[in-house]
Amino acid sequence: MGIPHVNQLPKQNPLVRALHTAVKGRARYKVDGLHRSEAFKRYLELRLSDEKGIQQVSANHYTGNVLVLFPSDRSPNAIASLIQNIVFDYRQQIEKSLLKSEAEKIPAVVSKAILAETPLQQPIDKAGRQLILLSGTAVGTLIACTVLLHKFGLDESILLAIQRLHTPLLDRIMVGITSLGGSAGLPWICLAFATSPIYYNRRSEVITFGVATLGAMALNYLLKEQFGRARPSLWDWIINVGHHSFPSGHAMMSMVVYGFIAYTLAKEFPHQRKQIFTLTILLIAAIGFSRLYLGVHWPTDVAAGYAAGLLWLIVCIFGFNLWQKSRLSKQILTLPTG
Repeated sequence: MGIPHVNQLPKQNPLVRALHTAVKGRARYKVDGLHRSEAFKRYLELRLSDEKGIQQVSANHYTGNVLVLFPSDRSPNAIASLIQNIVFDYRQQIEKSLLKSEAEKIPAVVSKAILAETPLQQPIDKAGRQLILLSGTAVGTLIACTVLLHKFGLDESILLAIQRLHTPLLDRIMVGITSLGGSAGLPWICLAFATSPIYYNRRSEVITFGVATLGAMALNYLLKEQFGRARPSLWDWIINVGHHSFPSGHAMMSMVVYGFIAYTLAKEFPHQRKQIFTLTILLIAAIGFSRLYLGVHWPTDVAAGYAAGLLWLIVCIFGFNLWQKSRLSKQILTLPTG
């Protein structure tokens, strides 16, 4: 199709309205029919990504907006005209599909837009694949470390080495950090996540997050009861703790909660994926270290907590993706006509 020139544009464009065009080569549009239509979102991203000169596309079916990056010498009006032509094509395809009695006879271009992975979605789905791959590698590493630490009896020597770092200021810092992985901080983090405007109308993500969190709590309790390991008592604690030591609940819960939040944020902001995962890893590592610094867990407790949390996180993300694909495939029978 190609990007049309400015002189080809209609004076009025009832289907596409420019919202932000102040930055050259970048514009956001309100597209009629995009709101609450994930099928149209996929189609629009697929078609725009295939157009010559289009550098990036990000459509949002919750707001009805689409962000397009294009060469700076192109006019935002030309992009608006291009989007309008795609809207017309989509509606024609839908009208044709409604004449078919079987869902399998939907035109290939529409079914591809619904079921196939588009160029825009690749970095989003890539976040999940990378997280699962890295998590699987990390799980194996953590399990190996847990076994080696226990086999060579390094738990006590590591804690005694960490004790030498104690200062009054660092004590306060570590108490604050450890609260982010326990009952004092995690409930507020979970509430903020579930009620965030970013996840408005994203019931499946919120439900999966709830299942992941509650499931991790139950799994950690069962593991603690099963192993019944006593906590270290090498020095006096400055915080109150209870229950058994293995595996660390703070390590496991922080891995699941912050890991799932990072996964969803990486989908929402794919170009900040590395920064999101890096900050999340640092936070989770800091929480685990705080448990060692405070002397309430053995190193093997923390390593095992991370491993168990990662395994459960992988299961939850995999289940979430299956649920999303199942819901998306059902939209074939209920495609909007505009």
